[in-house]
Amino acid sequence: MNLSLATPPPLSGAKNAVDESQAVFVPGEHVSVLLPLPVETAYDYAVPDTETLVPGDVVEVPLGRRFEVGVVWGPGQGGVAPARIKTVVQRIGVPPIPAVSRRFIDWVAAYTLQPVGTVLRMTLNPARRWKPQKPATVICAAGPSLATAGLKPTPARERVMAAVMRAREFATLADLAKAAQTGAGVVRGMIDAGVLLQKPAGPKVLMSPKVTMSAPALEPDQRAAVAEIAAKLGKGFSATVLEGVTGSGKTEVYFEQIAKVIDAGGQALVMLPEIALTAQWMNRFMARFGFAPTEWHSDLAGKQRRANWLGVIDGSASVVVGARSSLFLPFKNLQLIVVDEEHDSAFKQEDGVIYHARDMAVVRAREGAIPIVLSSATPSLETLVNIEAGRYARVHLPVRYGQASMPQVEIVDMRVHKPEKGHWGRAWLSPPLVQAIDETLRAGEQTLLFLNRRGYAPLTLCSTCGHRLHCPQCTAWLVEHRLTKRLQCHHCGYNAPRPTACKHCAAENSFVACGPGIERVAEEAQARWPDFKVRMVASDTLDRPSAVAELIDDILSRRIDVLVGTQVLAKGHHFPHLTLVGVVDADLGLSSWDLRAAERTYQLLHQVSGRAGRADRKGRVLLQTHDTAHPVIQALGSAAPEAFYASETAARRSLAMPPFGRLTSLIISGTDEIRVTAVGRALAETAPRGEGIEVLGPAPAFMALLRGRHRHRMLLRTRRDVKPQGLVQEWLAKARIPSSVRVQVDIDPQSFF
Repeated sequence: MNLSLATPPPLSGAKNAVDESQAVFVPGEHVSVLLPLPVETAYDYAVPDTETLVPGDVVEVPLGRRFEVGVVWGPGQGGVAPARIKTVVQRIGVPPIPAVSRRFIDWVAAYTLQPVGTVLRMTLNPARRWKPQKPATVICAAGPSLATAGLKPTPARERVMAAVMRAREFATLADLAKAAQTGAGVVRGMIDAGVLLQKPAGPKVLMSPKVTMSAPALEPDQRAAVAEIAAKLGKGFSATVLEGVTGSGKTEVYFEQIAKVIDAGGQALVMLPEIALTAQWMNRFMARFGFAPTEWHSDLAGKQRRANWLGVIDGSASVVVGARSSLFLPFKNLQLIVVDEEHDSAFKQEDGVIYHARDMAVVRAREGAIPIVLSSATPSLETLVNIEAGRYARVHLPVRYGQASMPQVEIVDMRVHKPEKGHWGRAWLSPPLVQAIDETLRAGEQTLLFLNRRGYAPLTLCSTCGHRLHCPQCTAWLVEHRLTKRLQCHHCGYNAPRPTACKHCAAENSFVACGPGIERVAEEAQARWPDFKVRMVASDTLDRPSAVAELIDDILSRRIDVLVGTQVLAKGHHFPHLTLVGVVDADLGLSSWDLRAAERTYQLLHQVSGRAGRADRKGRVLLQTHDTAHPVIQALGSAAPEAFYASETAARRSLAMPPFGRLTSLIISGTDEIRVTAVGRALAETAPRGEGIEVLGPAPAFMALLRGRHRHRMLLRTRRDVKPQGLVQEWLAKARIPSSVRVQVDIDPQSFF
């Protein structure tokens, strides 16, 4: 995204959302209420006799035969007969959605061509099921003793009394029972007898966290970076790229900015691309600040999600760490945004409202007139172009923190160093890598074997007739997982047992695994080093935050000698005793059809290489490759990315591809391929034309069948200065699209599957 482009206007249905924060709507007056539904416009309602409302108020309104929770978006828009205007039921007991959040919702909806109500849903969802909070109570001693109340002084009751005497008050019955190591029934009986009293709690006082922990000693480059970024706090919008080699201390630099925001009574948001990164990050945060930040991600339970949401909107949550959806939280006083690993493709939301969280974070910072920090060891090409254009500032940390040095990267030519087969079957580790692992294990250090491919093998075929097992719902091969003894599709989740006979040729027990997955590499590693602990790690083995924390503890406690993992281990982690990284297949991804394939492969391999030697031990990285001359491999081997980025920039510029041109993707999908094809042809006939505009397709998507839906793709390519939103709106308005066919619009697509 290029912020030099003109900002798309708000959608017509939400045009009253901006600059209405001082308005007050009295009983009987009409207000427009935006609902968190796929709607383009707000609906008019009357203010009830018992309320006054302001823009941003969260209200319950009647909608047909049901009730829905929405947001007062401004004054009524008129055009509806007064007799048809229904009345707001009630105001929900939460603070109003801030004006900056409402402006941001409008902007995102206009830019992504999504219904504004659908975008509002991402902000409002926790409040839609809001229940009135029960009055807070505390449990304390009532005065009478056990004997006075006629209760036998059992050991359990005496423990309860002792706990109450120590702590004076307990917030809940369960808290007191736990402290006394007894059952809730004992406490409840003492309340009924009058020994204990459950009374209303006093008013809650919100205390802003204070930074009392001692900050670490910073290197000169870090101190300079801290000073440069800190000078921008409170000075309006700015975008700064914090670029530094892996292990250079970028996190500590932005922690210092967070400390200043906390002391100023503001809020800070840190966005991480994956939940797997939060465990170690949280530990570092706790060590630095002495309190836990508020988390926001999909694994939160409903009750905790609502509590965290309320903490954000009432200002008691001073620091939020979260995934991409955290950007839509209604912050009361947001003063800083940090996007860590800004280059990561996980920041792209591919379903529902399609947006890139990094780009939208820049917009949110601009709308709120606050600084944003984009942190990465390998900034995206889009970010580098924004630096060159002067839109973003750049702060650089060129060396690792303390005594650590960058690892030595060695290229292993697999055409020369072919793996030696063992009793376990085909081998995937070359002799140089095997020798390096031997040396590392003898030294008592840890190894990471990296392969960005889950499962045992990416392909299973019949050795008799060559039939390949594929997903019945997707254009994808089934991946064998031997740990679960199932074949699985990594796109839709379909799974089935491995067949005993081929349905094409009837040959029995003829299916063989082709190619390596991490299970197969882990099998080889365990066979080669049976006396050492080998652990396989992938996203499907880390199914909860506690599993991530347990894994990190096992690594730091040196209960694991060899890690075999995917990209879930490639970034953000700090393991002091991990000194060797072996990339099993460095070529994986380089032959992709994706225009960003080379850039992403470089970023990923650079990140995983950075796990080696992050403390006082020297690190080594071995890249196994069949294409030693590839620019990505050369850039990694020489530790000189400038030439790679220069060639990548020149190639994109010559083709007018992002960031030097703009792409908009239209995915046409449906269960009936004939109808999907017909809609594609109709869209091609009415496609926009003109200077700087080109339409490619329709053609079957690379993933032509996904979750049972046939998919065709069209690409709108425009010059950098041509805004695609208006073109697409006019284009789709001309089309007659049956309800059984869906056209999904992706502005600035990141993937092309």
